[in-house]
Amino acid sequence: MSTQLVEIEAAQAAERTSQEIVQENRDYTLFSWSVQGAANPMLMKRAEGVYFWDGDDNRWLDFSAQLINMNVGHQHPKVLEAIKKQVDELCFAGPGFATEPRGVLGKKLAEVTGLAKAFFTLGGSEANENAMKIARLFTGRNKIITRYRSYHGATMGSMTASGDPRRWPVEPGIPGVVRAFDPYCYRCPFGQKVETCHRECVSHIEEIIQMEGPNEIAAILVEGITGSNGILVPPDDYYPKLRALCDKYGILLIDDEVMSGFGRTGKYLATQHYGIKPDIVTAAKGLTSGYMPLGTVIVSDPIAQYFETHMLYGGLTYSGHPVSCAAANANLAVYEEEQIFENVDTQGVYLADRLNAIKDKFDCVGDVRSIGLFSVIELVKDKASKEPLAPFNGTSAEMAKLAMYLKSQHLYAFTRFNMLWVCPPLVITQQQLAEGLDIIERGLALVDEALQHSRNHPEEVHAPVRLTSASH
Repeated sequence: MSTQLVEIEAAQAAERTSQEIVQENRDYTLFSWSVQGAANPMLMKRAEGVYFWDGDDNRWLDFSAQLINMNVGHQHPKVLEAIKKQVDELCFAGPGFATEPRGVLGKKLAEVTGLAKAFFTLGGSEANENAMKIARLFTGRNKIITRYRSYHGATMGSMTASGDPRRWPVEPGIPGVVRAFDPYCYRCPFGQKVETCHRECVSHIEEIIQMEGPNEIAAILVEGITGSNGILVPPDDYYPKLRALCDKYGILLIDDEVMSGFGRTGKYLATQHYGIKPDIVTAAKGLTSGYMPLGTVIVSDPIAQYFETHMLYGGLTYSGHPVSCAAANANLAVYEEEQIFENVDTQGVYLADRLNAIKDKFDCVGDVRSIGLFSVIELVKDKASKEPLAPFNGTSAEMAKLAMYLKSQHLYAFTRFNMLWVCPPLVITQQQLAEGLDIIERGLALVDEALQHSRNHPEEVHAPVRLTSASH
């Protein structure tokens, strides 16, 4: 048998194996936010830095940091070493035990956030569940104000707290959640311009407080920077005004930093850009860069002191898991030792410049928003009218065309509704960032062409597709 034939058969065997792996996943596991019959998962074989390889050994540039959490990149040796070392020493301890990695992590979190104590969970959803519970226990109040364009998790309480349309199937959910509008300056719900408005996005929350009863509201829960609903970067005075509003009525400010925290914007907390301190911070994703499941609720000193003499009604079997805490400690050390936040600042300037140039260059780009390496491109059919390229909770032929093109170029990027996210691992270089942005520009050129064709041939225009919540 010739060498060439052996290589062909080996390649065919590898392909069959990849297909078998994917089919086994499809046959025996459920995929999140998917109609299962339409799920078409990609096989991921290995990864390193800002790249991963699929079952056919194609190299993909990861512009979503998987799910916007792989901050130090894939397979960082220092984090892997810490996990292996902890597994050899102590793989598990019950939540009532003290361990070295748990204590070290708690102290570090207090230092970098300016808060007092941390309660550990296994992810962001659980963190937000417990944050709301803690706020209610501490204040004796029931209601939680959240924002419409928000996502706080997929468990019942955190999903109810979200404004995201994925909450619709679980409604009515938990009681006591009241929603407000967001600081969405490009599409201001109050019809204002950021330069001349009076921050109605804050003042209308005060009106909601009055209508709902100031003594009934435990907390206002917000994402530091809104993530999967559009990277809504607020005006500089938004958070100081919101903090003052909370202080005026004795309402806690819960800052959900699950996606925007731990380096994504160049600081440990996105709210640190605005000079304010929340009462409670929730975090997950960038806490371990996804290497181990871990979430946390970090509370201020008054709240910590309250639970010195009052029962904390909360607990999880895996709270304070030593391997997860060890991974977090190593991950936070990498941030400092390798000056990751400084790289975010440097590459963030380059990214913002490129995005602004993209906005000027392409007719389909209505707005770009970025802070650090947390950014989004919002696509429109017409810049003057700002008509979205796809409807809220829907898609369109043009958005599908863009997503397919990016995949054909092995660029892994998150698209949703009429938006395209650019959120790579924080270790990315300018050359790698440019590589991905060049691909995006070629994709946007195709969208412009498609829009021009639609204008020239209106009889061919198809109606947009509305998504059900289960098909995201």
